[in-house]
Amino acid sequence: MKYQTGRIGKVAVARFDDGDDVLSGIGDIAKKEGIRSGVVYLVGGMKGGSFVVGPEDESMPPKPVWRKIDESHEILAFGTIFYEGDEPRIHMHGAFGKRDSVKVGCLRKDSETFLILEAVIMELDGIDAVREMDPAVGLPLLKL
Repeated sequence: MKYQTGRIGKVAVARFDDGDDVLSGIGDIAKKEGIRSGVVYLVGGMKGGSFVVGPEDESMPPKPVWRKIDESHEILAFGTIFYEGDEPRIHMHGAFGKRDSVKVGCLRKDSETFLILEAVIMELDGIDAVREMDPAVGLPLLKL
């Protein structure tokens, strides 16, 4: 295990409106505000998106199992922001619910807001971490 300690820096609160792309919006805020390390909380609705519910098996590199959101769902999620090169990479896990069905997974693309979605972004000051591609895993992993 490796770790660093830091403190909370600036805090941003964002409102995403119907049709807004959440993941790209969070990345835009991180760039504009110079947030190189941070955490993100989401609450609201989504009507489109693709997320991973785990690998097919334990082999490396892992083969992701994809699921889609193709109608309105409630969402509650937590994620991190760390840069890979010059771009912020958001790693977001959430619960997506509709009626009596709840799915949990890693939101990766096509994150379209339904009605309204709120985000709280907290900068982590004093943390020197980045994402670097791990060839064995095939994903950009956190490097401290």
